[in-house]
Amino acid sequence: MLRYLTARNLDLFPRLRDSMFRDRADQFATRLGWQVMVDARGFEKDAYDTLDPLYVIWQGQDGLHRGSMRFLPTTGPTMVADHFAHLLPGRTLASQTIWECTRFCLGREADGRVAAGLMLGGGEVMRGFGISQFAGVFDARMVRIYRQIGASPRELGSMGTGRDRIAVGLWAFSDAARVRVARRAGITPCLSDLWFRRSLGVVTTSEIALSA
Repeated sequence: MLRYLTARNLDLFPRLRDSMFRDRADQFATRLGWQVMVDARGFEKDAYDTLDPLYVIWQGQDGLHRGSMRFLPTTGPTMVADHFAHLLPGRTLASQTIWECTRFCLGREADGRVAAGLMLGGGEVMRGFGISQFAGVFDARMVRIYRQIGASPRELGSMGTGRDRIAVGLWAFSDAARVRVARRAGITPCLSDLWFRRSLGVVTTSEIALSA
């Protein structure tokens, strides 16, 4: 299932929280070899995790992390503005209707539905918070994944070639895209909407019973 948790609420789900930060270390430091900080607990965290971001997390039946991504408004500090502005010469991304998505992570135990489920979750965030687009930096390996999911971004700028290429893109999420990605994830749009509203505490008792 998908959970939507702000940083301040992660402590309510300690096993989910800890497994997310460990999976991030495994993906970004161990598998991809990025120069990220991993602490003594084996957690990968950075300064943006201290800004109370919103996390979209796929939780397995065992209560552990399978995949996640992180959202922050572009009106505050973002990775695009702070570290990748050179990909957007003469342009800035700062709007109340654009949020940044970072740390797209898939755990080793993630099945084929998880990536699509996360993108569906991103769409729910957009619908629920009145966001028109979300921005993110992606590398060459993600292009195929986005294409398979059916949620490719509009590219704004890039550098490098081949496997070393990185780019900044913008994602929109139409009703047709929502249906397409939901089908890929094996989740009905109604259940996806329920998970989002339940995370925000806006569901009825009967709806909770139906999803149990």
